[in-house]
Parts: sequence; C-alpha cells; structure tokens
Amino acid sequence: MSTPPGGSLRTLRRANQEHLLSLLLGQGPLHRAELARLAGVSRTTVSTIAGELIGLGLVAETPAGAGSGLDGRAREVLSVVPGAGVAAGLDFTLETVYGHLTDLAGRPLAGAGVTVPASAHWRERLEAGLALLDDLLAGAGAGRDGLIGVAVGVPGPISLATGQVGPSLPGQAWAGINVAREVRSLLDVPLFVENNTRLEAVAEVTHGAGRGGPGDVFYFGLSSGIGTGLFFGGDLYRGDTGGAGELGHVSIDIDGPACPCGNRGCLVQYAGLPAVLAALRPRFGAGVTIGAILTAAAEGDRACAGVIGDVGTLTGRVLANVCNLLNPGLVIVGGELSRAGEVLLGPMRTALRRYGMALTRDVRVVAAELDLGARAGALGGAVLVLRETPGLAAALLERRS
Repeated sequence: MSTPPGGSLRTLRRANQEHLLSLLLGQGPLHRAELARLAGVSRTTVSTIAGELIGLGLVAETPAGAGSGLDGRAREVLSVVPGAGVAAGLDFTLETVYGHLTDLAGRPLAGAGVTVPASAHWRERLEAGLALLDDLLAGAGAGRDGLIGVAVGVPGPISLATGQVGPSLPGQAWAGINVAREVRSLLDVPLFVENNTRLEAVAEVTHGAGRGGPGDVFYFGLSSGIGTGLFFGGDLYRGDTGGAGELGHVSIDIDGPACPCGNRGCLVQYAGLPAVLAALRPRFGAGVTIGAILTAAAEGDRACAGVIGDVGTLTGRVLANVCNLLNPGLVIVGGELSRAGEVLLGPMRTALRRYGMALTRDVRVVAAELDLGARAGALGGAVLVLRETPGLAAALLERRS
C-alpha cells in the first residue's frame, strides 16, 4: 500500500483500515504477522491500524485456538467483532415470507416466517416482509441502522440490466416488477435482489450439502418450478444478463405442450410438482399432496416410486448434458422431491452415468440438507450479503468513525 498521488496521511490510514478489515472479513481470524503478509505492510503498521480498529469496536484480539497452526509466539489473533453489524435475508414464496439475521461471523441471530395469501399483491408481500424484518431486528436487539445489507429472494429470472423480474410460473406476483427499486424506496441499506432458488443454493453450498466441498457446484431444486444455482470457483454465476441456470426451461421435446415461457416441451412440464401430482391423481384422487406421495413412495408404493423414478431418469438425462458442458464437482438436488431420497436419486445417477461422458458422468449427486424453500433462501440471503456486499469494510468504518 502506497500513498495515492496527492493523498494525505489520513487517506492512507483509512485505506489501510479498509484493507485490513476486508482481509479479516474474508479470511477470518488472523495473527498480526499473517495479516501483515497478506496486506503487504509491516507488522508495525498492522499493530497501529489494529489498535485503531479495536478502538472503533470493529476488531478484537483473542487467544489463538488449539490447533491453529501458528507458532509458539502467535498467542493471539485478530478478528472482526461479530456484533458490529447485522446481515439479513428475506425470501418470498407463493404463501410464505421468511427472514433470517446473522452477525458478521455468519452466526444466526434470529429467523422466522409469516404466511401471506396466495392471491396477495406484491405490495402486500413487501409490507409483510419489511414488518417481519423489523420484528426480527427488534428481537435481536438491533434496528435498521445496524443492517449492513439485505438480500431479497423472489421467484423468476431477474434482469441484471433493468432489475425487472421476468415471468416464471403463471400468476407470480413479482412478474414485471423492479423489486430492487421498490425495496430501496422503503429501505436505505445495501441491497441484493436474487432468484430465490439461487439463494437456496448459496445456503446449501455454505452451510449444507456443499460445505467444504469443491468450488464448482450445480444446485437445482425440483419443486413447482425447477430453478438452479451455479458456482464456479466458489462464486455464484448469474450469466451475462442474469438468466443463467434456467434448467426447467430446457426443451426436452420440441413437439411437446406449450409452456408459459413461450417454449414447448420444457423439462418443468414433465418433472415439476404439478406434473407429478397430475400423474398420480388417478390413483390417489384430486386432493393428493406431494407429502402423501413421498410417504407412499417411502412405504414402497410402486406407482409413486415409478413416477418419481421417471422424474429421476428424465432429469438425469438433462444433467448429463449439464455435466458434459460444465463438469461440476458436485450436484446438489433440492426442492420437495429431493425428500424422496434414493427413489429419485438412484435413477438420476443411473441416467447420468448412461448419458454422460467418461470424464463427467461420475460426479457426486446428493440431496440438499437444509430446510426447504423460504427458510433456506433467507439463510442464503444473509450469507450473500456477507459474501458480496461491495465496500463492506468501508461501510462499517463509516458508521463507526
């Protein structure tokens, strides 16, 4: 770090503070010598800046834990004070809004959900979500001034250029709405608006089936729709315009039924929950639920196992193409149908091995581990805030200076 042209000592000190704080946010607890090496400054500079950050209540010095790998002189580490800020996720599904709060260390502070009518207007949903957020903050002993950012999950593709939510399933309340603009008019904090399946994927990769795993992960959820989350090198991939990962709208039959997306024969029409329910209504009646189907399949009902197995085979064929193209190190299957376990995953793996190339077909395929839907999406939202908020260190400093 060198003094920028025309810069003052104050400017340099602030830049050093931001850099060291960013390293601690991204790397976790570090010894002073290690922090100096990563920052490219002297240990004396680190000690000076660390003292300033400790004085601001943003950093603390604590004993190094056993097995830290540090030498005998490295008795203390520096780390960000977890309570210096709150990250929030809000996830909206058809009839639920769920919120989740974490501290700066990613530790949960609060989480809860509320129901909304399926027919509710997007404004009603947003009002319910923000009221829930305020309740969670109050319960955690914080307020909106403690928020470092909020991530909002909604169904449907979201244009990176316009912020507008595109159509997905019929009747989605958010279709055509610029959610970011509407939320920012009511909430003045750093904001992310993301497809809610991607937020589920962030949660699974960080805290669920993908934790500690490879950096290249493909997550997809088999629910009413079929959404995905792609991770390359550990980073969430959205594509050039925000439309990456629309697996549910891959056409598997160009002469198949028309899909609301404008295509024909989309995968979601054969492997989404509505298709599974429709296939089993003749056996179970018009009021059959996915819960009843999963229970029957687990108890050995051949009709249920057959329909779910067909979904596994079909999606496995599509996954073979995905793996041939992207070669992920792990595939995570979420959504309600993932609860069928091996009834679904077994045929899926068989089809993937049958249709995949030699170098890609043996990818590990596992079921998601976290709670389904909005609960996981809200957790993923809070994680996303910590991972991707630009200038987080600068924002924390601004609030404390």
